[in-house]
Amino acid sequence: MGNNVTQKILNNHLVAGELSPGKPITIKIDQTLTQDATGTMAYLQFETLGISRPKVSLAVSYIDHNMLQDGFENPDDHRYLSSIAERYGIFLSRPGNGICHQVHLERFGEPGRTLVGSDSHTPTAGGLGMFAVGVGGLDVAVSMAGKPFHLTCPRVMRINLTGKLPDWVSAKDVILKVLSILSSKGNVGWVLEYGGDGINTLSVPERATITNMGAETGVTTSLFPSDELTRKFLKAQGRERVWQELLPDTDAEYERTIDINMSDLVPLISQPHNPDKVVPVEEIAGLAVDQVCIGSCTNSSYKDLATAAAILRGKTVHPRLSLAVAPGSRQVLQMISKDGILADLIASGARIMESSCGFCIGNGQAPPTDGVSLRTSNRNFKGRSGTPSAKLYLCSPEVAATAAITGEVTDPRTLGIPYPGIEMPEKFAIDDSMIVPPQPEKETAKVKIIRGPNIGEPPKNDPLPSSFFARVAIVVGDKITTDHIVRAGPRLKFRSNIEKYSRFVFEEIDPEFDKKCKRNRSDGFFNIIVAGESYGQGSSREHAAICPMHLGVKAVLAVSIERIHTSNLINFGILPLFFSEGVKPKDLSMDEELEFSDIVENLREGKDIEVKRKSGGKLTLTYDLSERQREIIIAGGLLNYIRRGGE
Repeated sequence: MGNNVTQKILNNHLVAGELSPGKPITIKIDQTLTQDATGTMAYLQFETLGISRPKVSLAVSYIDHNMLQDGFENPDDHRYLSSIAERYGIFLSRPGNGICHQVHLERFGEPGRTLVGSDSHTPTAGGLGMFAVGVGGLDVAVSMAGKPFHLTCPRVMRINLTGKLPDWVSAKDVILKVLSILSSKGNVGWVLEYGGDGINTLSVPERATITNMGAETGVTTSLFPSDELTRKFLKAQGRERVWQELLPDTDAEYERTIDINMSDLVPLISQPHNPDKVVPVEEIAGLAVDQVCIGSCTNSSYKDLATAAAILRGKTVHPRLSLAVAPGSRQVLQMISKDGILADLIASGARIMESSCGFCIGNGQAPPTDGVSLRTSNRNFKGRSGTPSAKLYLCSPEVAATAAITGEVTDPRTLGIPYPGIEMPEKFAIDDSMIVPPQPEKETAKVKIIRGPNIGEPPKNDPLPSSFFARVAIVVGDKITTDHIVRAGPRLKFRSNIEKYSRFVFEEIDPEFDKKCKRNRSDGFFNIIVAGESYGQGSSREHAAICPMHLGVKAVLAVSIERIHTSNLINFGILPLFFSEGVKPKDLSMDEELEFSDIVENLREGKDIEVKRKSGGKLTLTYDLSERQREIIIAGGLLNYIRRGGE
């Protein structure tokens, strides 16, 4: 039996374990990336490891998320990140150079390599044939220290693409179709590997749109083979030297195959408030729109913006709505400037944003109260835009630009104009002057790291007590996202100040949550979070675990927990526990008191955990943790574990 692309990359990087799905393995990491919203904490943690230089072949620090610089906090974070990069020999992509995933695809990604990034959309690089995984910042710090990356050997699903995209249907519709099939839950432990004759019609930026938004399904990563189209893209970026062919063997096997004939696809749209609520655009045509946003790491390439501009050319944005456009990188912005595309966008009435994450994370461009916003980004969780009552719809640049003209959701096939059919450029504008490369260690050893008053120390945690009392601090439902736990947007500037940021945990669900947690701690109780299915969806932000840890949360009791959030909980010493069959979250009430006994012993022996309820009876809780993960929790988190000599 031959190997698929996923198996080939993992085989080449395997450090320990065997490639048996569901079994723990460790792999060598080639590249790391961080962004400013997660990077500050990641590098604070890296500093504590006492490593003089990163031990990966490439480490890049991007400043792309919190660009508004509202107050001193963000500029101070950016100055810290700049000094850290200079001191430790890390590439620095400066503010204005673009969104990490777009820039990494353009300037750093290499087929066949492994990449971990402190952002959930790191799998964007899978469009180049990389095994790229989104993780918490601490996992990136540990990888930079030269430690192997631990993961569960994934199951590989083939998404078999045939046919060719019709006019007015794009790569965004491919991934929306996948989401409509797989949904945003229940896919933990899988890799989506794309193949079939249809991939020969998709450029690397189009492939990257698909792998980027694969994160919304909850899989470990998504990737395409590296073929002649990959080589063509890298040649256009002046980086053909890093290309290698990486194809599945003709007799490669997959645990599951989904067939999608792209010729049969129609324009699709994701409805509020989850990316998997996908319907054909024609089904909701006529819905009035208040705002259109084109950009984000999903759809901000040259082709995306050129297509939107061609649709808007000679027309004016509908008077009822606002159109914002954010190029994904400085490279894209330079190219659309030189080609006249930017002029077309401006002439239409579009508002040109920075090359940053911006509106996608609720950092500016909030919709009006009860507003309808069409966006080419990847998430439409309730409140993510900065307006709790807004309704976000996710769609292609074609659908977004069409709505910007008509003022309502419109099937672009009804516009009555020829499809633009933009081709990938034969050569991209190459200007890396906004990327600061590492200098020799002898020149940087004495660089002073600059810490503003908002920058604290990495939070500390004690080892897990063998027995303790706890209170249920909150009970939440299904599909609770990391946005629900700790918001982004204007709260981002407190990411390096855990004491401050912890005040906003669950603020949209229970504004008193932090006070309850502190009150419980003063009464001698730890805190428990009770949740339903798919807890911790969305962003990789480890603060959704750090801040609860800071507030004394010792366990999350849930029906199911998503992959990245599970890792983050473990990394910060919080037990991810599951209800035994027949028990539901609603069976536990707020402030219910629980007694945990012999936890350390039970974890080491792999036994279920039985918890006494003060209200009467017992609760049996299960877990899915490797021996190493159990030891990390017992130690009080990954940093404690590594300091004790753990790998």
